[in-house]
Amino acid sequence: MAMDFELVAEPRSDQGKGASRRLRHAGKVPAVIYGGGKDAQSLTLDHNALLRHLEHEAFYSHILTVKIGAEEAKAVLRDLHRHPCKPRILHLDLQRVSPMEKIRMRVPLHFTNADIAPGVKQSGGIVSHLMNDIEIVCLGKDLPEFIGVDLAEVNLNETVHLSDLKLPQGVTLAHGAERARPVVNIHMPRVVVEPEVVVAPTAVEATAQTAAAAAAAPGAEGAAKPAAATKPAKEAKKG
Repeated sequence: MAMDFELVAEPRSDQGKGASRRLRHAGKVPAVIYGGGKDAQSLTLDHNALLRHLEHEAFYSHILTVKIGAEEAKAVLRDLHRHPCKPRILHLDLQRVSPMEKIRMRVPLHFTNADIAPGVKQSGGIVSHLMNDIEIVCLGKDLPEFIGVDLAEVNLNETVHLSDLKLPQGVTLAHGAERARPVVNIHMPRVVVEPEVVVAPTAVEATAQTAAAAAAAPGAEGAAKPAAATKPAKEAKKG
């Protein structure tokens, strides 16, 4: 089901790091919208409302409605800056688009029927996803939320390449895309053999082992005992 996303924005005139910092402290996100034959315009968005939109995968590859006062613009998300440690959005870049203008976008891949693929169900293989999204070119009105990859007929040791994908009408791979690039494959699980770990004995253990080996050697018992002392002969009694 297609979703519609609406961003309510306010124009802003303050520029610089200090102004952006004050906006963030107030629960706002600095943003900019550009393209469409118009000048770039600085905007302010509500942080919490934006976070709710970002929970949907389709938001990242969808035509968005941006309301700026009494005006309305269609745009796509071009860049998103997140805080490296905190769940906060630092900045947003939007590009104006026209439904009849071609755009270049990255859209996610959705893999289906992996459980019934012959390579999995009959041969016991596993699926490896080698790509999660692809770059496409299409008119704004034809922009898909995702590209489906059907694995229902993929056998063991087979690979699906970019050239094998069934793209929606009006959608093409971006110029320069390597059509022979692998997208997903099915292969047997790889068994990892853990190397045997040999632990060197400690000095005390080594000494004990050496002593035990010496005691067990042939003839070691006699050599280990000291020779019995010879008793002196008794003197003859004088008559």
